[in-house]
Order: sequence, then C-alpha cells, then structure tokens
Amino acid sequence: MSLETLPPISAIDFSFTSSPENYSRFHDNTLSWATNAVNDILSSPQFPSNTDSHVNGEVIFPSLPPLLSGHPEVHLRNGIMNASRLALAHEPDAEKAFFVADLGQVYRQHQRWKSCLPEIQPFYGLFFLSIILCCSYFNITFPTAVKCNPDPYVLRLLAALGTGFDCASNNEISQVLDIGGMDPSKIIFANPCKAVSFVRNAAKRGVDTMTFDNADELYKIARAHPRANCVIRILTDDSKSLCAFGIKFGAPLLTVPGLLAKAKELNLDVIGVSFHVGSGCYDPSVYMDAIMRARAVFDMGKEVGYAFKLLDVGGGFEDSLFEQAATVLKQAIDRHFPDRDGLKIIAEPGRFYVSKAFRLATNIIARRAPLSNVPYPQDQGESVSDDPVVMCTFIISLPSICISKGFPRILDYINDGVYGAFNCILFDHQVVHPYVLSLNGSFHISATEVTHTSSVWGPTCDSIDCVSPTTELPRALQVGDWLGFDNMGAYTICAASQFNGFEVSNVIYTTGNVGGFEVRNVLAAFAAKEQGLWDEEREHDGVPV
Repeated sequence: MSLETLPPISAIDFSFTSSPENYSRFHDNTLSWATNAVNDILSSPQFPSNTDSHVNGEVIFPSLPPLLSGHPEVHLRNGIMNASRLALAHEPDAEKAFFVADLGQVYRQHQRWKSCLPEIQPFYGLFFLSIILCCSYFNITFPTAVKCNPDPYVLRLLAALGTGFDCASNNEISQVLDIGGMDPSKIIFANPCKAVSFVRNAAKRGVDTMTFDNADELYKIARAHPRANCVIRILTDDSKSLCAFGIKFGAPLLTVPGLLAKAKELNLDVIGVSFHVGSGCYDPSVYMDAIMRARAVFDMGKEVGYAFKLLDVGGGFEDSLFEQAATVLKQAIDRHFPDRDGLKIIAEPGRFYVSKAFRLATNIIARRAPLSNVPYPQDQGESVSDDPVVMCTFIISLPSICISKGFPRILDYINDGVYGAFNCILFDHQVVHPYVLSLNGSFHISATEVTHTSSVWGPTCDSIDCVSPTTELPRALQVGDWLGFDNMGAYTICAASQFNGFEVSNVIYTTGNVGGFEVRNVLAAFAAKEQGLWDEEREHDGVPV
C-alpha cells in the first residue's frame, strides 16, 4: 500500500492562537492552574503517558480510549492502514467503519462562543461557576444539549470548560452527574413533558431547574418536586429551522397567564422563561421575535407576582451563521431587556460544538455495477436504457423507493448506514457528501480521475438504508476502498442502533493541532479532580488558581 505524505498543517490559526499571552485573556487565568501542574498529574501512575502520543496516545481517563494527538486526517489514514493489516490477519470485521473525533475542534468552538458572547464584568456577583461565560452585556452561561452527542470525552471536556448541560431524561442526567464532581445546579431538565418518576428522580439527584408548558406538568411537579425552580417554555416561530419543535412543545402566549396563575396556586416557584427556535436554524432573525415574546412573558410573570431571573434562549445555532445569530441575540436582548440586573441568561448549543469535530471513515463492502466489458451508455453516445432501476428519493425526510428510468446506476454499499451513524439523515434532515479516502490501496486521488454517478447505501437489508441517493464518485472505485464523511458529530452516534446485528462504529480521539495543548491540560486536571488527586488548596471558591 502506498502512502501519500500529508502537506504540513499551518501552525497559524487566524481565529485562535494557543500562546499564553492570547489565551489567558480569554480564560481570565482559569487555565493557568492546569499549565502549572499538568505535567505532575500526567506523570503520576494514574495517568500513564507514552512518548509517542501521536500513535499510542495518553490514558487520561482509565475508562476511556487513549487520547491521541495530530491532525484528524492522519488518524483517518492510520485507521485505514490498521484495518488493512487486520484484514490480512483475517480478523473478523477488520474493515469496520470508524469515527475520528477532534477534541481540539470542540475547544476552538468553545473559544469562538466566548469571543462572540464574551464574559461581562462581574458586577452582578450572583453566579460564580468554574468558568462563567457571559455575553458582553449580560450574564450568560450555556448548557450543552446532551442529546446531540453524549460522547464521554465531549461531556468531560465541556464540563471541564465550565459549561452546564441541557438534559431531557433520567439517563442523560445520570450521564452528566456520573462523570464525577458535577454540580446538579449546572443541569436544566429541559423536557417540558416528563414522566412523574423522572421528576421524582430529578428531585432525588438535586436537579431543581426544569421546564413546563402545560398544566398537567405543573401538577406533576407540585406532587413530585415541589421545591423545583420551574421555567415556562413558550411557543416561538421555528419555521426557519431544519427541525421544528413548536408542533410538540411550547405554550402559546394566550395560555401563559393561566399557567402562571396555576403555578402560583400550587405554590411552585417559576423563575424564568425558555424558548427554542428549532434545531438547525437557518434564519437567525427569528431570535428577535422570540426575545420579544419572552419579554412579554416576563411582564406577565410580574403581574402574577413572580420576579423572573432566568432567560433560556434555547439552541438552533448553526456553525456558518453563528456570528450573525450572536449579533441578533445581543441586539434583541439589549432592546427588550435593558435592565438586566440579576438576570441569568443561558443558551443550549448542541450541534455548534460537535458537528465539525467528528469525521467518519466507511469501507465499500459491495457494489452493483455493469461488468467491466459492458460499456457505459453515456460513453458510447447510446440512448439511455428503458430498464427500470432503483433510485432513492426523500419525502418529508423519510426515504422511500420509487421506480425511474435512466442509465444503469452504480450502487456502492458501505458498512454504516441510516440505522447507524447516518441516522442524522432520517432524524435531522441532513444531506451527507461522500468523498474518497483511499482508492485502489492509495491515499492519492488524482484530480483527473474519471467519475460516474453513483448512489451510496448502508449495509442492512432494509431498502430505506440509503446514505446518498446520487453522488459523483471515481469510476475506479472497488470493494475495499474507503469513503469519508465530514461533519458527522451531531445526531449521529446518539441514535445509532445495532439493527441487523451491525455494531455502532468506534471512535478514535485526537486533540488535533490547534488547541491540543489546552485540551490536554483541561482534561488532565478535570480527571485529577474527578479521582480526588487534585490539591484542593490550589483552588479559590471552587476555581483552580
């Protein structure tokens, strides 16, 4: 197998540089503690280190895979070469699909959030978390939607960086709290329709903040968790999002006064308002209307006798539109909440953090194509065939099979599909774009390769298992070659199943290049704290110094 040497990756990232002079102004010295002590931690027996972390990685969390270093592209290729060696040794499932997760990308998104919505001056003096992230005008922390990607490394990294968490079930709450050292106050139980047992369990675990949007929920909370900090979720315009939630959740403004009156009657404490403009919002202007509605509900609460102190602006943050969304949010909150003394504002970004951090490598396990001695009709200038062929089309985001006419289409079958990592096609309205990772044993893909139109299918026996209904791929592709998919971090692993007996794809973790130093420092110190190895004298009010 030939190996193409990767071009050098630029050491300069114009959006972020890891020099102490620059990152200290973002962190306000919250990372200096790790810089001063991480070498001692990593050299301890609890954290065995390998000098070649690029290949073997470092074991920071004993229960998790080693953490590698280096660019994700390197590990995609290493994974493919390792699969080839296992195949030669006749290992079962040697060519199994796998993810490469770049935790450095998660960290860079974190810095990007802080840059666009930076910490305000601490004159509010009301909340002092490990790292409080604030908007330039108001106190704003942000829980991460666990449902988007409950990856154990991602959860630990975000927890170490001081984020809170948006949970929707008992299991998600347990995932966060079982990390170790997590404060239940950093969790919002943001499911407005919960089972009574879930409410009771939240009370038992110390999770007090939870949402509601109907009277039945208030009765359940009053019975199972009367000391809860209730947050009313209101209906907003979610027509500009990939996944709308308004059909299922959110109280219309007309119903809000009655709900607040009922909460008062039940002696429940309602502390604020939440909304969600929908997942994958492609028009950030909807935040302006949502904030205006929230302001109206704040006024309604005051009339009933509540003094709201929490505003949850939900999620919907798209990577490519994030700066625009941040600008709209700041303008809207500045307009409708000019007096923010004592107001805590949170958000619920999910895909923003993880979508671009995960890449997937899949192996071509089978193909349906004309025999090599049968010419392609379009190459010979012949009319297209009248024979029916299978094509995949999408109607209301659910694949269906229809019959069409056209030239014989090439079908490539890969070892992951819509029941696995590509469930994002079904559940998140995503369109994926395959590209070639290896071709005939080489990582070099010539720009002059002749292509043909193909469709890419998953490995199961279900006919809806269509990954890409139409795409251009090199004609020279064959069984054993590898296809890659970028932006596979959101709503992929979390809903993957083992339908037809196919296992969920494994994950290889790397810190990437830019931000890797900070990622290792933060994770090592968090692991030390989790396992009781951290010197508490190095902390001040819960913040390492």
